[in-house]
Amino acid sequence: MPDRGPIDLHTHSSVSDGTETPTQLIRAAVTAGLGVVALTDHDSTAGWQEACAAASGTGLMVIPGMELSTNQGPASAHMLAYLFNPANAAIVTETARIRDGRLHRAERIVQRIGADYDISWDDVLAQSTDGATLGRPHIADALVEKGYVPNRSAAFETILHWRSGYYEKYYAPSPLEGVRMIVAAGGVPVLAHPATHGRYRVMEERVIEELVDAGLFGLEVGHRDNTEDGKERLIELAAKYGLSVTGSSDYHGVGKPNRLAENTTSPEVLEKLLAAGTGSQPFYG
Repeated sequence: MPDRGPIDLHTHSSVSDGTETPTQLIRAAVTAGLGVVALTDHDSTAGWQEACAAASGTGLMVIPGMELSTNQGPASAHMLAYLFNPANAAIVTETARIRDGRLHRAERIVQRIGADYDISWDDVLAQSTDGATLGRPHIADALVEKGYVPNRSAAFETILHWRSGYYEKYYAPSPLEGVRMIVAAGGVPVLAHPATHGRYRVMEERVIEELVDAGLFGLEVGHRDNTEDGKERLIELAAKYGLSVTGSSDYHGVGKPNRLAENTTSPEVLEKLLAAGTGSQPFYG
């Protein structure tokens, strides 16, 4: 495969919790000099069409994707899904259930916070776009708008921290269910940023082995939130189980400090990913 330029396989638009529309995200990717970008909004494919239209004539390759929410026991574990069929019945049903769970969970969190801070559900809605996957980032934006915190990161470190007393879990399938669903839809599953808490908090090896048996393609090693010793552990697991290693920005516009192409994926891994995905096609701009 010819070298098209930097490859960033994890970005978000305002369809979920990014601050830029799919069109604006594509323009930012072009400005940043990317050759390939994957749009991976949380539990939604609603931005695919707009992103591809915006990439037309730019030379940018757009990989249709999604970041699927999953829960492993008490902890959340996100699964990046690439090139799957967006009309797959199981995907459509499950993502709708997840989005509904996120919405009602967000409403309950706002009710709790509202007992101590001057914030309402209308304040949160004002921070989202129509059809967006509403969640805690939009609550964070409302808290910023109200002046309680300076930015999203500060909101998550304080008021929205799980120890704050306002936190509440939401429904999501297990990682194993997620991998099986993605593969059944012709997609390519990659475990997102699985080493944010270090080497000894990486998902248990027996669980990784189950995911591999179900069709797990890779591990997102290059990510600013993975610790250095955690990355070492992920590389060990990738070598042992024949998994591909990806790197990505997890770009959210101004919603996070992450910058496009701060971590990237090799052309060789991209080539394998394109060969493995059968549910949808990349868009060549």
